[in-house]
Formats: sequence, C-alpha cells, structure tokens
Amino acid sequence: MTTPLQTGQCGLCAHFGEHSGSEQLVQIRTSKQAPADLTDACGHPKLADVNLTVTAISGCDGFEPAAAA
Repeated sequence: MTTPLQTGQCGLCAHFGEHSGSEQLVQIRTSKQAPADLTDACGHPKLADVNLTVTAISGCDGFEPAAAA
C-alpha cells in the first residue's frame, strides 16, 4: 500500500536516502507516493551523528526539497 506524500515529508526531502541513490527513491519523488513502511537514512548534516532512520512519511524542520528528477 502506498501513501501520498506532501511537501515537508521525508520522502520528498533531499536528505532522505541521499547516500543510497536507489531507483525506488527516484520513483517516490516522481510519483509523490511511497510505501508507508519504507525507511531509509536521513542524511541531514545536523543529524549525521545520530544515524537517524526515518520513514518516507516522516518530517522535520530541516526539510529541503529534493531536486526535480
């Protein structure tokens, strides 16, 4: 089951999975839909020390829109 993503959610953030570069990530950003249980690393510089893993539907104040595919 996929969930629609909105601006501000991790699946559309430049930091979500930025080091994995998976094809699935491109599809998520293009379709703006993601599995609700999908997790990946958050690469936000302020959170690097904690090795944070988040879902695509999570969000935080450090949101930066991902570049257009």
